[in-house]
Amino acid sequence: MKVYDEQHIKNVVLIGGAKSGKTTLAETMLFEAGLLKRRGTVEDKNTVSDYHDIEHERENSVYATSVHTEWRGFKINIIDTPGLDDFMGEIVSSMKVADTCIMMINSQNGVEVSTELIWNYADQFKKPVILAVNQIDHPKSNFETTIDSIKKRFGNPAILMQYPLNQGEEFDSIIDLLKMTMYKFPKDGGKPEKLPIPDEEIERADELHNELVEKAAENDEDLMELYFEKGSLDEDEMRKGLKIGMLKHEVFPIFCLSAKKNMGSGRMMGFIDNVAPSAAEMNPEITTEGEEIACDSSQPTSLFVFKTIVEPFLGRITYFKVTSGVLKIGQDLVNNQNDTTERFNQLFIMDGKNKNSVDQLVAGDIGATVKLKNTHANHTLHEKSVSFAIAPMEFPAPRITSAVNAKDKNDDEKLAEALREIHEEDPTTIYEYSRELKQLLLHGQGELHFAVTEWKLNHVHNIEIEFSKPRIAYRETIQKAALADYKHKKQSGGAGQFGEVYIKIEPYYEGMPEPTEFNVRGKDEIQLEWGGKLIFYNCIVGGVIDARYIPSILKGVMEKMEEGPITGSYVRDIRVMVYDGKMHAVDSNDISFKIAGAQAFKAAFIKADPKILEPINDLEVLVPDELMGDVMTDLQGRRSIIQGMDSKGMYKVILAKTPLAEMYKYTTSLRSITQGKASFSTKFAEYSPVPMDIQQKLMKETQAKENQ
Repeated sequence: MKVYDEQHIKNVVLIGGAKSGKTTLAETMLFEAGLLKRRGTVEDKNTVSDYHDIEHERENSVYATSVHTEWRGFKINIIDTPGLDDFMGEIVSSMKVADTCIMMINSQNGVEVSTELIWNYADQFKKPVILAVNQIDHPKSNFETTIDSIKKRFGNPAILMQYPLNQGEEFDSIIDLLKMTMYKFPKDGGKPEKLPIPDEEIERADELHNELVEKAAENDEDLMELYFEKGSLDEDEMRKGLKIGMLKHEVFPIFCLSAKKNMGSGRMMGFIDNVAPSAAEMNPEITTEGEEIACDSSQPTSLFVFKTIVEPFLGRITYFKVTSGVLKIGQDLVNNQNDTTERFNQLFIMDGKNKNSVDQLVAGDIGATVKLKNTHANHTLHEKSVSFAIAPMEFPAPRITSAVNAKDKNDDEKLAEALREIHEEDPTTIYEYSRELKQLLLHGQGELHFAVTEWKLNHVHNIEIEFSKPRIAYRETIQKAALADYKHKKQSGGAGQFGEVYIKIEPYYEGMPEPTEFNVRGKDEIQLEWGGKLIFYNCIVGGVIDARYIPSILKGVMEKMEEGPITGSYVRDIRVMVYDGKMHAVDSNDISFKIAGAQAFKAAFIKADPKILEPINDLEVLVPDELMGDVMTDLQGRRSIIQGMDSKGMYKVILAKTPLAEMYKYTTSLRSITQGKASFSTKFAEYSPVPMDIQQKLMKETQAKENQ
């Protein structure tokens, strides 16, 4: 296989909503370049990029898949990504290593919620973007409305490169505004005939061409001067200006095509070759220390791992981008994250499941290898002569949580190992065992994300699981001060047990003045692992309790705070003063005072107007304007407090504070209410008191469990 230098490598990622045609376009690009003799289809389950069983079963992409093509002296690496935000981890990792993002937009629907969500990351990375309006051949195609939605969302940077002469089922012609030519395609697609622009379209084409010229000129002072001198720019000058604008993230060229009929894809590939920046022209990679790593094959070899996947019979496949230098077979590189050395015994260019062996990969290229033992996604590897780490990818925070367990208890250990492997493939699948809730918790992006995880566990790891509602991590605290005492006395032959403790407890808040009613002899300020504080004062005078027993009293208080008196939840924000007590010269010991301290704390807590706190999340819902009322009605039914509303592009944003207890299955509910046209993000905000009726209910449930 021919080796291309960094000047002749283009890395593109296909992004966009579900059913926008990304996989079909990838297949068409391979066919157009002659790498495929026959195009596969998603329906026939024979495309190069969607090759996993679960993708065949669901008929949409679940994994990001790398393929490549060679076109007019350039190598184009193409990453086909899923279109659902449940798989945002796959999209983010692909954008990280791409040089140009091709945002696919369905000409029936225009800019969708999924477009907005994916765009947020494209905008963060500041990568060049091409907007590809696909499915112009669909009977319900509406190019003009789609362009309106693009202009409203992306503003002036979005500029037409082409427009269809006819759309819908008769679509066969494109007016190209850069070349000022009409491309007329055969009925079955393929190589078009180049024709003059029809007379009735000349005026419109000239007007749009002039807009394109101005857009190209405004990105460079020399081009702007040239434009003022000549009143126009030639094709090469326009290409130069468009490339500068794309690199600045200030020009988003708009193409139109039918990937299914192979109409317009070749023209866009030509634009990628001629205008889209090569790997060497991109901004340097930034290290965690803020240093720049240029894409230069003459520099020491380094690479960034953006993805790992476990394939049957092959084991772990590690996908990476060579960030500098030349990577050769047999080369040893140091993993910056764990200081281990990895040898690259095999190198591949991946086309879906097919591996193409190569001897070396140059800076800017994307490749894969197998059998790396200590290397995972987000790791940087480099020669021993240098030391740095590429800034890592930041994945979206989980949006939903469920408890999970194996149906067969004998599979518990196997389940944990399988989830570890799935997390390695997809860092947005997060699992943990909650000691507080006594549940194995799975965190993810949505119900579909969980469904795919369940499929993997069942079909790949042979583990049957069941999901259940996760318990809520409530907190307990108090609202007023209270006094209590407890005497622990036990005599059972020989040395007995005796300890008596008097305490006062009160709510704690930051900046609270020190107590004045007791003589403070010692103070412990404890930052609790679960949030909040315990302030513990030793106010014993006269030696009624020996100083060596004070830590035991504190230990008893802490044990009771780890299992609160009213629901068994963690206790927070309490101030405790031990001010009196008694001990016995023979029978007193550590265990006696620990028990006395715990029971005195429990008695005081119950008298101190206890309050249950619940976790509250900040919720942000992205929704079409016409569906806002339905979404807000549902949120109010979930005890949400609406904080405000905003706009994001064509969509409205609802900001609310919502109890975590009301968030279970919210993805399913939101999808049902909005027919899948809305999405949300959520993160922990604070703990807040639950309403009294819910507190009474929780206390009764706890009491019932204790009586069982």
